[in-house]
Amino acid sequence: MATDDAGTTGPLTTTAAIPVGGGAVFPEHGVVITQPTAGLFLAFSTTCTHQGCTVRAVAGGTINCFCHGSRFRITDGSVAGGPAPEPLPRRPITVTGDSINLG
Repeated sequence: MATDDAGTTGPLTTTAAIPVGGGAVFPEHGVVITQPTAGLFLAFSTTCTHQGCTVRAVAGGTINCFCHGSRFRITDGSVAGGPAPEPLPRRPITVTGDSINLG
């Protein structure tokens, strides 16, 4: 569950906010959520495995780190290009109805 400034918990995001074939980065929670195919939601760490920069965007089927150009596939976090030596680690999420929660 995400915690807002008031200290209450709730969903991190909604399923409608994650485009099919794309994703969204939540740097404040250290997670990027993707939807490679309709209804399949995956989560990965936002920490690039090259030098620890935070990935900043999801576009063209990849999660992108602008520090040195590493790209990771939205389907499994594997390296699609750049200097990153390892895939992005998976993060646990739960999808309940139209809500996506951490854990």
